[in-house]
Amino acid sequence: MPITVDIDVMLARRKMSVGELADRVGITPANLAVLKNGRAKAVRFATLAALCEVLACQPGDLLRWEPEDGAEGSGEDTADG
Repeated sequence: MPITVDIDVMLARRKMSVGELADRVGITPANLAVLKNGRAKAVRFATLAALCEVLACQPGDLLRWEPEDGAEGSGEDTADG
């Protein structure tokens, strides 16, 4: 999947455990682990907002897009055709 989740980076910067973050955000540690490990198919904006509030960060600090293998330089989706 081309979306990478960097929650572990922010947890390390804030010296916070997964359990503490889950408690403060109001989700289960298991659901946070699914999101943190990149196995989630979606994230609610309310959850993303709560993560950002607790971690004092922006959504872009937690999520980033990376091109899939072979997608870069394929010539598809170019504006100049």
